[in-house]
Amino acid sequence: MKNRNAEFIEKQFLKFYYICKNMSMFPFKKYLSIVVVLFLFSCQNEMDEQTSNTQGTITNSSPLTSYLQRVAMVPTVQDNVIDGSTYCTIKPPYTVTVNNTQIAINSTADYQKVIDNINASNSDADIVKINFPVTMVYYNYIEKNIPNEADFNSLIDYWNQYPDLLSKINGLNINYPITINIYNTSNQIASSATIISDQTFFNFIKNLNASQYISLKYPISIVDYNNQTKSISNNLDFENAIKYAIDYCPENNIVTLDFVAAITKGTWKIPYFFSDSEKTSLYTDYSFVFKSDQTVVATKGSTSETGQWETSLQNNVRELKVNFNSEPLKKLNEDWKLFEFNNSQVRLRDGNGSNYLYFEKNKFYCKHSYF
Repeated sequence: MKNRNAEFIEKQFLKFYYICKNMSMFPFKKYLSIVVVLFLFSCQNEMDEQTSNTQGTITNSSPLTSYLQRVAMVPTVQDNVIDGSTYCTIKPPYTVTVNNTQIAINSTADYQKVIDNINASNSDADIVKINFPVTMVYYNYIEKNIPNEADFNSLIDYWNQYPDLLSKINGLNINYPITINIYNTSNQIASSATIISDQTFFNFIKNLNASQYISLKYPISIVDYNNQTKSISNNLDFENAIKYAIDYCPENNIVTLDFVAAITKGTWKIPYFFSDSEKTSLYTDYSFVFKSDQTVVATKGSTSETGQWETSLQNNVRELKVNFNSEPLKKLNEDWKLFEFNNSQVRLRDGNGSNYLYFEKNKFYCKHSYF
């Protein structure tokens, strides 16, 4: 079955073909190339408009794309009692020693044996000693052999340098296989891909380039953290299910943060802004400081403008309102709904789930791109 973009392209081409062929005033062959260019341009415009359609296409820069990749990451939280890291996990089988008791870890179910041993007494040391060598699996499916405790400690110290790296979204599992339709604007080729696992999905998104538009074939079945199976029928449904998992799955809320304390600390920039279309470039040179007196100062070079900001809880949803008087800052004026945040990143969307505003703390650096 053809996807929407392929059908659109075929219809547009046939329409232009017959118009050109039947108009005797135009030499058909001479003007066919011009017609092709015009129709391809209209195809591109039509697909650009679809990027804001909750049931349409998305790209590698769309918010939903990065959320889906984080859903597809390796589960790394469940064995934190053993390795203490949310960015990697130890690949079974291996053994650990807890309070002089050796425990074989052959599957995720065996983590509970470690927890039970730790909770059995209040008078022992509860030190979990890993028996090396082991294989570590990073959040992005890369595996690394760890021969000894010194190498293990160096690895954990390395990951601790990135405490605000956005990690796996737990509490939502996709029932595979799923089908994704793809349209490549660089060569005008439409195709499809069958995704059979989280690892396949993660790598598919990782390898997307800017010229590729994708659309998920719905319905898609998921299982939430309450072990309830649900049917997803469009992009907005999927994003809302992910938002629910972020808010309510305990594994996604290991550290409790205060939003006001986070946003009023440091200087912020805008790495992504979408309002009907992507407008991030308008704010590339701006920096923002949110002050505790409810003012926000936007600075670009030697020019500054002071606006207002406020935050509140509305129906258990955190809102952030900003207000500026001049362009392009006025475009940020919105009752934004908080999607997620940490000390270095704030992700907001509007009430319709169609426009997005991201803030990222200046000097926040992470070389572990998801794409």
